[in-house]
Amino acid sequence: MSRRPELILASASPRRLALLNQIGIEPEHLIPAHVDETPERGELPRKLAQRLAHAKAVEVHRKARQAGLADDAVIIAADTVVAVGRRVLPKAETMDEAASCLRLLSGRAHRVFTGLCVISSSGHARERLVDTRIRFKRLSNKEIEAYLASGEWNGKAGGYAIQGIAGAFVVKLSGSYSAVVGLPLYETSALLAGEGYPVQFNWLNPLTTAGA
Repeated sequence: MSRRPELILASASPRRLALLNQIGIEPEHLIPAHVDETPERGELPRKLAQRLAHAKAVEVHRKARQAGLADDAVIIAADTVVAVGRRVLPKAETMDEAASCLRLLSGRAHRVFTGLCVISSSGHARERLVDTRIRFKRLSNKEIEAYLASGEWNGKAGGYAIQGIAGAFVVKLSGSYSAVVGLPLYETSALLAGEGYPVQFNWLNPLTTAGA
């Protein structure tokens, strides 16, 4: 019987790890990728999400090979891009950036593109792009100021985290909620299964963290 391949998550994001745990998957290794996320000139948001997810997976595959981990491992990487039309919103690093994002999103629809890339031990890549549409309520100045004070916006694409307080801003969502959080679970399980990773392995042997 062949040994179960190890899984490497190309991220240090606690949100992505928690999402994997939600479907009974515990990666053996967490190896964050460090890539330049600056959009190329004229690059559309969906292409940016795809390119960055692929770049992260490739970089971590290279790191894994150098560390002797890639011979029997599957790597999964993702990237999330929030956009209004062709405009890519930043991962807010300052309160001013977050405020600008929230005012732009207030009372209107936007899209969240989540790129996903899985690389097998042989270096073969499988990719998906998940497109989710979200409409925010019209935000008052008081709501924006209170959200900024919460600090939840820090480092988040579009200046908000849907799994937190900002969930109260969402009037309508069409697509994948988990993709907006950071990892589309249906597509993730499908790509991993396509590379021979036993997604259901821990369903009969539940993770100790499940339900915690």
